[in-house]
Amino acid sequence: MTQERADAARNRAKILAAAAELVADKGIEGLGMAEVAAASGVGVGTLYRRFGDRSGLAYALIDAKEREFQESFLSGPPPLGPGAPSGERVRAFLHGLVDRTFAQLDLLLMAETAAPFARFGGAYEAYHRHLSLLIADVNPAADAPFAADALLAPLAANLVIHRARRPADLKSGLDELLRGVLASPP
Repeated sequence: MTQERADAARNRAKILAAAAELVADKGIEGLGMAEVAAASGVGVGTLYRRFGDRSGLAYALIDAKEREFQESFLSGPPPLGPGAPSGERVRAFLHGLVDRTFAQLDLLLMAETAAPFARFGGAYEAYHRHLSLLIADVNPAADAPFAADALLAPLAANLVIHRARRPADLKSGLDELLRGVLASPP
């Protein structure tokens, strides 16, 4: 992997700090490429070369929180991390993902709807793989990949916003779905 140049790393940090501040102040509408370039003191061309477009910039803003969340379920303390029974880990994962989704809901909406299959990129695949393994451990008879998709579907940013769900309501609904997914067939 190529090491990022020091000036490029500084520019990246300035851009992301300015973008985060604009989103905090003005919401997602404040995430215009020209506005971010002006606030960070870099040229618009630099911004486009670095991030491609608004959705690329949104993904970069999402990235730090995403890395933190993935670290917590891969190697953090139980029940989200290893060491707890798989059923408890699935529930903790889903509740953690609800919190993670609400923390950056507008940015996730933008990123997930940038292209027809944008939602199903790297983070979704990591979530899906993780859930599939845990579900299969609890209920070997389950179609774990299908169940993982079913449990992740209610967390699509556009559906969360469309249904105006609150975190507690979403967690409760996921708990109900989870009981069915993890139950062994009669």
